[in-house]
Amino acid sequence: MAHQQRSQGHLSPSSDTEDIVAVLVPRLAHFAGVARTEHVTRAAQEMGVPQSTLSRAMVRLEQDLGVDLFARRGRTVALTPAGRTFLSSVERALAEIGRAADEVRADADPATGKVAFGFLHTMGSETVPGLIRAFRADHPRVRFSLVQNYGEAMLERLRSGELDLCLTSPVPDAPDLVGRLLDEQKLRLVVPADHRLAGRRRVRLAEAADETFVTLEPGYGMRRIADDLCQEAGFKPRIAFEGEETETLRGLVAAGLGVALLPPPAVPRPGVVELTVTAPRAVREIGVAWLDGHPDTPPVAAFKKFLLSRRGRLLPDQGYGEHREQPSRARGDGRQ
Repeated sequence: MAHQQRSQGHLSPSSDTEDIVAVLVPRLAHFAGVARTEHVTRAAQEMGVPQSTLSRAMVRLEQDLGVDLFARRGRTVALTPAGRTFLSSVERALAEIGRAADEVRADADPATGKVAFGFLHTMGSETVPGLIRAFRADHPRVRFSLVQNYGEAMLERLRSGELDLCLTSPVPDAPDLVGRLLDEQKLRLVVPADHRLAGRRRVRLAEAADETFVTLEPGYGMRRIADDLCQEAGFKPRIAFEGEETETLRGLVAAGLGVALLPPPAVPRPGVVELTVTAPRAVREIGVAWLDGHPDTPPVAAFKKFLLSRRGRLLPDQGYGEHREQPSRARGDGRQ
């Protein structure tokens, strides 16, 4: 019986809220139009619907609610007290829907729309500001909603629709995501300024086998990279401190509490020396990812095209005077 009532557009008093909303929502604008004009014929003309359709919709609305919304006097109608109460809420709901429609249209506008963009913490001080500045040279009014997080958290936000694009490490390999490698970032062995290796420019990682290391916590991409590189160099690092921020680790190195494998800093930090690792090859990949099959708004499509055009030159010059390699292979799963 309940199924028959729903198929005919009527609801029993026991119907749940979702059923009521599904039936009522298409009739709210019609109700507001009739309530505003207090005349069915005039409301039908203004809304461009047949008068008979509008009359039937109002009757069914009252039946669904189980309340008289109008007092009828020929072709004119007047709101009942229940109708006035209902109209107040309906007008607020329709206004909110209108605002939501305006907002999504504005976000999709090619000139002034919005891009929800996520990136790793270590990309935030220099790389991302430089990218946005370069992009806005040709798209000066596009807006950005920026999110800094570790890699897996950003991928989940892609899946939930909170992000349009993200810079992450490594390029994800998942059936529901699309990823493109953009660049590789060389990692450095960071040592205190008075360390025995501080006078060197280059070092084999095996030369640090007897050192104490400071690292990111387990689960961070850079921690996995560091552990894998040390294993490849033939040793397991002795770890004294674990943290959540690369610059905190640099501070620990500067204080003489260990050495660290880290990406280059945005600006040189006093008290440490950054050494190029010649063996094994110490890099992490940086890529852009998005949800497969998700349609892009014009501003998102433009920014995606811009990012893909930066392959091999995504990262700023770190000032070490070395030739940047084109991206080829990757390490890490990325919280940093």
